[in-house]
Amino acid sequence: MYSTFQRLNNISTFITTCTLALLVGISLSTFLLSTTPTGKLSVAPVKIAMRQTSPWSARREEAAFFEFNIDADLRPLFHWNTKQVFVYLSAEYTNGKGLENEVVIWDRIVRRQRDARIRIENGQNKYFFKDHSGSFRNVSEAEFTLKYNVMPWVGPLTYGEGAKTTSRVKFPLKA
Repeated sequence: MYSTFQRLNNISTFITTCTLALLVGISLSTFLLSTTPTGKLSVAPVKIAMRQTSPWSARREEAAFFEFNIDADLRPLFHWNTKQVFVYLSAEYTNGKGLENEVVIWDRIVRRQRDARIRIENGQNKYFFKDHSGSFRNVSEAEFTLKYNVMPWVGPLTYGEGAKTTSRVKFPLKA
């Protein structure tokens, strides 16, 4: 007959196989759920100011500041497999050297469905917005996008867009 260790091995293998099959089923079922968040995003004209970029440096560079309005309903992203949603506002533009840039300027972590209705009026950028060249001269117009990242309990991360500006936002010519 079988020894105790062989029986324990068979039981633990069976339990592990069943658990993995359940986790794969959970992971695949999240793709069947429809997630279509809605939102509106508007950005006021960008203001440029000369700022000291770090406390230990005397160098001054141009920094961009602006106000934005967000009205987004991310509640459809929450279901039984959603742990949290990372929401961020990014600006995409091309600098004077022709390099494409995407800069995150505001973010929030939403952990509960009741907090997933985001309404912000006259919000300001949370992070310092500057170009690597130190100046916003010859910079193309920026397109602002509200993006999200759904972090599930089990399964792959999913990304998407919640809202976009209807028109591109111009940078002023002088600081």
